Amino acid sequence: MKNKNKPFNKDRKPTSKNKVKVDQQIKDPEAGMRLNKYIANAGVCSRRDADIYISSGNVRVNGDVITEMGYKVKLTDEVKFDGRKITPDQKEYVLLNKPSGFYVTGSLERNNRTVMDLVANASKSKLSPIGKLDTSTMGLLLFTNDGTLSKNLANPKQGIRQLYHVELNKNLDQIDLEKIREGVTLEDGKVNVDDISYVDNQPKRQVGIELKSTRQHLVQRLFKKLGYEIVRLDRVVYGGLTKKDLPRGNYRHLSKQEVINLGML
Repeated sequence: MKNKNKPFNKDRKPTSKNKVKVDQQIKDPEAGMRLNKYIANAGVCSRRDADIYISSGNVRVNGDVITEMGYKVKLTDEVKFDGRKITPDQKEYVLLNKPSGFYVTGSLERNNRTVMDLVANASKSKLSPIGKLDTSTMGLLLFTNDGTLSKNLANPKQGIRQLYHVELNKNLDQIDLEKIREGVTLEDGKVNVDDISYVDNQPKRQVGIELKSTRQHLVQRLFKKLGYEIVRLDRVVYGGLTKKDLPRGNYRHLSKQEVINLGML
């Protein structure tokens, strides 16, 4: 049973037991990769189309024509598609501490400031954010060119631990805090939070809320349903990642171990 009196702790260890797939080659660079995936990761075509080209003899590995479905190659192998050497993009993972006022998706025609401006120099590869944060919402946002991990982390059925520091326009009543803890029903279903508590040594309008749902605007809609407005919203934990040593507006690349840990959530 949860301790109802424990204070908000943004450094609390993740407790999720859900599994998210991580590319095996992140763990072991010498691990084999299916040839169709290798071709798709190189941006040539989809995996399905790659199978067609492989069976037609369009692909060579280390000089040999490969037509076997499911054939695995290593990153050290030479792969040629129609005589042209191809290589898959190196997987990259960038964590941003997003400031308020930046769109996750914005209009270039309207000269909106977007998070892509903040990570423009992070990689030569095309990185995309996983999920969304509202323009006014601050905090952790992960970028990657790893489609597999991105798809799994954004999967509503999968869920990933997220911890938000919320400042409300007025103190949160204990009764309403208990309502949230027990579950509040919105127009798109019941909201089940993993935990909610007041921030230690702060006014009761500041609370921490932990959940795994990826539903849009969920935290805002949850408090609005109970008659509160959010003044400040900051995502301080994403999976096992925190804002430690990452100033607002800055980014950093994840370590190999951090990527592996994301796959173990």
